[in-house]
Amino acid sequence: MARKDSENQKKTMSRMFRGTDIFKPLNTGRIDDHVACVREWVANIFFYTHNDTTIMIDAGYNYERLSEKMRWLDIDPSSIHHILITHQDTDHVGALEADSELLFKDATIYLSEIENRYLTGEVRRKVFHGLYKLPQVNTENPRVLLNDGQILDIEGIRVECILVPGHTWGHMVYLIEDEYLFTGDTLWFGADGGYSFISTLAEDNRLSIQSLEKLEQNLRNRNRTIKLITGHTGWTDDLSFAFRHRTELCAPFKKRMHDPDAPYDGYDESDDTEEHARNGVLAKQIDYTPDGVVTES
Repeated sequence: MARKDSENQKKTMSRMFRGTDIFKPLNTGRIDDHVACVREWVANIFFYTHNDTTIMIDAGYNYERLSEKMRWLDIDPSSIHHILITHQDTDHVGALEADSELLFKDATIYLSEIENRYLTGEVRRKVFHGLYKLPQVNTENPRVLLNDGQILDIEGIRVECILVPGHTWGHMVYLIEDEYLFTGDTLWFGADGGYSFISTLAEDNRLSIQSLEKLEQNLRNRNRTIKLITGHTGWTDDLSFAFRHRTELCAPFKKRMHDPDAPYDGYDESDDTEEHARNGVLAKQIDYTPDGVVTES
């Protein structure tokens, strides 16, 4: 997917979803001492750091401001040797594209064996109920192909790989050190809780809901606090909030609960500044309950 495809998607998606309250990306900054975030229009990419190792989670758009915003976080692109890919959509792998700035050309990428079929061209990614094909991604990065339940040890960092098909056929989420779950595009957080991700962008919505049921049970069985960090709508450590509407779809063009914190146009990132990135932490999702009481999730 070339840079022009990222730019075209920005223009099209901005017009299509403006005013729908669908996207609520985190601004560039830090969730805590281990997890940092860069905003690229409506998408977030993340960095997990422990000791001297930083793992990147997703590679965002083919986005010309990525190195600039990484500098706001004091992260050197040359220090990134490992990138976990949740799925291969335009806004999650663009920095690996052949005509990108090639900031991570020597990094190893990790993705599910099923998802890799999009990269090889065996399968074409389709959205809007199969009516539209996304551009194929071309990358020469070395790859490690993963299976459901596989455990990685990346320079002493434990990563558990969990397959959650539906949004794409091989979508994978990553649980790092049993504490941080990077969910990509499996969950959409509205003002009143989590839903299955945007219906018009899924390969199979029914499968997405089935995957969420399994994921919720998996996490509840661990009996511990886990931060669930999404690709487009922030984070929470409240499992009840995260899975409150897991059997329902985020249907972007149908009536739903208004999220008062969502920007009118998620592609307008004028409020994403270095000053804000270097000061404070990125708050977790606020739960606007049906009775109007605001609580922290």
